[in-house]
Amino acid sequence: MMLLLAIADAFAEDGGGSGFTLAEIWAHSGPLAKGVIITLILMMLGSMIVSIERLLAFNTARKQSTALAADIVPHLQSGDIGAALNLARSEDYKSAYLGKLLAAGLGELDLRLDAYGIANAERAVHKAIGLEIARLKRGMPILATTGSTAPFVGLFGTTFGVINAFQGMATAGSGLASISAGISEALITTGVGIGVAVVGVWFFNYFNNRIEKVTEELASSEADFMDWSEKQVQALHDEAKAAK
Repeated sequence: MMLLLAIADAFAEDGGGSGFTLAEIWAHSGPLAKGVIITLILMMLGSMIVSIERLLAFNTARKQSTALAADIVPHLQSGDIGAALNLARSEDYKSAYLGKLLAAGLGELDLRLDAYGIANAERAVHKAIGLEIARLKRGMPILATTGSTAPFVGLFGTTFGVINAFQGMATAGSGLASISAGISEALITTGVGIGVAVVGVWFFNYFNNRIEKVTEELASSEADFMDWSEKQVQALHDEAKAAK
């Protein structure tokens, strides 16, 4: 966005026009228009900070979940609930969304491996998934707000830019020179507002798509875990029956 503004500034300087460079637009802008531009810049910075933080969080969670899934399989296959629980709670997988699910379910099964334990594990897993999805959505309201309101913030500045243009016309008389500063002010706030909104919407949709994929993955993992839990209880029941 700033690159486009700089290019526009360069073209304006080459054309020799007056009142169309960024510095001149800023100088001729009223306090309200300047406040709108500063607000849009802050919205852009907020969106970028949230997006970078969310990107790092998603990538870390994905990487650790994949590693945990590979490391915990031998413990689950052998039915060693204690070892699997310790691995799920390990600091090496503290950011893994799969780890939160497994730690919640295995914690209940470790207390009692029976039908009641399975019911408790299912409730614990549901709660853990809800908390994890909420954690993944952290910062998303900022992107949504930026994407939906930035154009209107820009139009707010545009309105007063047009007012300044007509005031200039009334003061200095008709002619392009008398209204160029106001028109430039109006166009720049609109352009910045649209640019900020586009970035916010792009990132919002991107992370929403990733959250949907994680939600589907967690739902599938929950089904697999509950199936495994029932098999463990059944195996324990069969062993007790055989012992008799």
